[in-house]
Amino acid sequence: MCLLGANIVDQDFYEALGFKHYIGSPFVDDNLLRTIHIDRIYDTFIDEDQLRICDNTIAEIANSLTPPRPYSSREFVMEMGRYLAEKEGLPKCDSIVLSAYNKDVPIFVPAFSDSSAGFGLIKHQYDKDNTSATTAPISIDSAKDFLELTKIKIASNETGILIIGGGVPKNFTQDIVVAADILGHTVPMHKYAVQLTVADERDGALSGSTIKEACSWGKAHNTYEQMVYGEATITFPLLVGYAYHNRSWVEREERRLSNIFE
Repeated sequence: MCLLGANIVDQDFYEALGFKHYIGSPFVDDNLLRTIHIDRIYDTFIDEDQLRICDNTIAEIANSLTPPRPYSSREFVMEMGRYLAEKEGLPKCDSIVLSAYNKDVPIFVPAFSDSSAGFGLIKHQYDKDNTSATTAPISIDSAKDFLELTKIKIASNETGILIIGGGVPKNFTQDIVVAADILGHTVPMHKYAVQLTVADERDGALSGSTIKEACSWGKAHNTYEQMVYGEATITFPLLVGYAYHNRSWVEREERRLSNIFE
């Protein structure tokens, strides 16, 4: 999986620590919210003080990693899953990070610092720089992310991509076909690409760029490409429901893709 940092940290990991998101309203006094330490995400509220605990937990995980070196986001998210699995007193709730850890599913976050994780990581690096610590701080290596994701393509050969929304993960997953070629491996383009989005191609942004144009780059076949214009909270459950009730997954062999990197 290739996800946005907010999906993994501010939403999933935050709730796995025992905190909650609350139904709010966009029609509120944001100055008032700031004074009572409530952060607003359109019509959703979260507690800023609890979010700081999430930040500090990321710093705690970073402080515990040895040896200090550049880590891919996949490696760091796996350590977040290990923390959730081993930390006593945490509610064992539904969590993408925890489930991925238990099933060896790699999660890449190409813009990892653009989330609550960024605050925890800069605290880790700042504290290391301003103490007598003899070890260097860790860092998140975006190029290593790209290389590891490309290794999955090389090992898997035939692939397809499902894009929910857009942003950096969209291009990251498409680019691995070209990256494999640059590394000297002949691999097929993604067999299909499906994007569930409300983004429009006319504004020139990456999220709205068509899958068809990716074919010209050698990234994805356009025979099976499908841009599905609709709100993902509606279209994705429909897709998952169909896949579940179709039951083609029942006899499918489990793949623990993180084993590729061992």
